[in-house]
Amino acid sequence: MRSQLDIQPVDEILPLGKLTLLGIQHVLVMYAGAVAVPLIIGGALKLPKEQLAMLINADLFACGLVTLIQSLGVWRFGIKLPVMMGVTFAAVSPMIVMATNPEIGLLGIYGAVISAGIFGILVAPLISRMLPAFPPVVTGSIITVIGISLMRIGITWAAGANMPMLNTPTGPMPNPAYGAPLHLAVAAIVLVFILLVTRYVKGFFANISVLLGLVLGMLIAMALGKVSFANIDQQSWFAIVRPFQFGRPSFHLGAILTMCLVMVVVMIESLGMFLAVGEITGKKLSQKQISDGLRVDGLGTLIGGLFNTFPYTSFSQNVGLVGVTGVRSRFVCVTGGCILIALGLLPKLAFIVASVPMFVLGGAGIVMFGMVAATGIRILSGVNFTSNRNNLYIVAISIGFGMIPLVADKFFVQMPKVLGPLLGSGILLASIVAVVLNLFFNKLKAGSNAAAEAADASLANEA
Repeated sequence: MRSQLDIQPVDEILPLGKLTLLGIQHVLVMYAGAVAVPLIIGGALKLPKEQLAMLINADLFACGLVTLIQSLGVWRFGIKLPVMMGVTFAAVSPMIVMATNPEIGLLGIYGAVISAGIFGILVAPLISRMLPAFPPVVTGSIITVIGISLMRIGITWAAGANMPMLNTPTGPMPNPAYGAPLHLAVAAIVLVFILLVTRYVKGFFANISVLLGLVLGMLIAMALGKVSFANIDQQSWFAIVRPFQFGRPSFHLGAILTMCLVMVVVMIESLGMFLAVGEITGKKLSQKQISDGLRVDGLGTLIGGLFNTFPYTSFSQNVGLVGVTGVRSRFVCVTGGCILIALGLLPKLAFIVASVPMFVLGGAGIVMFGMVAATGIRILSGVNFTSNRNNLYIVAISIGFGMIPLVADKFFVQMPKVLGPLLGSGILLASIVAVVLNLFFNKLKAGSNAAAEAADASLANEA
């Protein structure tokens, strides 16, 4: 048997009580994002309330199942790192187009999702071979963009509403709930409380500072009357998630090709996410491990299509939480996966979790997502900018391209719609530009292991 000293932090099994609290913390962080896509697609299809509930239950169940596979590892599936899986937003725009097409509809979406999942499993090894093209100057730039992109989500949560403007029959109108002083005040209290716990509390309670902050924010929101449990009595205690609950999937070539393109986008983003988690947890990732992780994107998408939900990917929201807590055990996410499965099977419990106001989540989001950006900056601090000034151009231009969808969402409005999944992802744009510029300026050494050697050197310097 291996001694305790031989066990890597990512493989450490914590006591059940700690695992449960840390797992709940991960679920609360990603819950809003996990259920957002079913709500958006269900709204586009004008599904009745009962069917919308089926979509959400199926999504939570599949989130948990795929998270277990990714964190635990099953044969050649799973990166075995603290990673939570959820529905990707990259597929939302094309799925809305499919949903509103009477020839495709929801069953056509499921056919395209199933096909894209199989495609993802097959091409995962090809995507993983891009690893040598990701030296520290590239990974640092990408992880910084991931963090900055996520900051927009945290800031929007803190404002207390999804959109600053509402589309009404008379045109766009300001959303009165957005940026309300009360929302900002509660978010600020949660943020300050998390910082105080992190600064002055030691041990396990410091590791659950985000959860404690969310609990405090929830209590304040309840005292202010901002939490509603109305209609909870209409939620059932138990629901079975079955495959093909909406009917037999249909298959349309155009929809399948579009979803396969989305799958490539998702997997390239996941590659960057895996590198971020590997950096935070201090675990060096091989091409094989990257491939095993990317296969779960494909398998998760296949499972999504079978269980009446949508494409899956690694959730970047939770990467920041790993950085904040310092807890690197993958079994925390295994526990989170079990909790998600339970939420999918217990709608009444899921309803309670869904009652956490967005402005409460926002205070925690700013801390966590900023930590992702800080990790990218830390990686870049080890890059040689003195004797190789070309690295400055790689960082500057890749981050600039990554900001386009964030600061100018209409920038590519006149480009072909089929390119939407590619041009709408700041993370993907930053990844492509950083890789291309690195090849242009620095190239790859003969053995194509230059990137890996550079990463090793960077980690050695930090140690």
